[in-house]
Order: sequence, then C-alpha cells, then structure tokens
Amino acid sequence: MSKFNEVLKEHLKNPNVKAEYEALEPEFQVIRAMIEARKSMQLTQQQLADRTGIDRADISKLENGNANPSLKMLKRLANGMGMAVKIDFVPIQKQ
Repeated sequence: MSKFNEVLKEHLKNPNVKAEYEALEPEFQVIRAMIEARKSMQLTQQQLADRTGIDRADISKLENGNANPSLKMLKRLANGMGMAVKIDFVPIQKQ
C-alpha cells in the first residue's frame, strides 16, 4: 500500500474527516471521468486544449482538482473529445 493510502486510511478513521472526504466524491468522479475520457482518446492536455480553445493550464487545474468546471466547460471538453456529458441524479444510500 502506498504511503498516501496509509495516511488516508488513518485519517478516515476520524468521522469528521471521513464525512468531508465522502462529500467530495462527486468532484472526484468528475475529475476521474475527465481524465479517463481524455486518456481513452489518447490526447494530451495540450491536444485537448487545441481542440477546445480551453487553456492547457486550465485543463490541468481541473484535472488536479484546483478548479471547478462549469457545465458549459464540461460540454466544451466533451465536445472536443467527440463525447457528450451525462449527469445522473441517484438516490442517497443510507448507512
């Protein structure tokens, strides 16, 4: 197990930390989806920037979780990869 995963596992024992971490899951899902889509198209960030007109640094910020994309930006990114954005609303699972 990586050092990061070990530290994360330890911190997630704290219920407050765990709740905050879980609250960020939708953002993590968007980031993962963006990265996976770009890589599935075998595009670099620069190539995607060239296709969309979105600055490469902005794409990097999005992929690193340092910026929150608007729906308009997500649609531009998807369009640049020949894809469409799909958003689901799902019931919250109670524990």
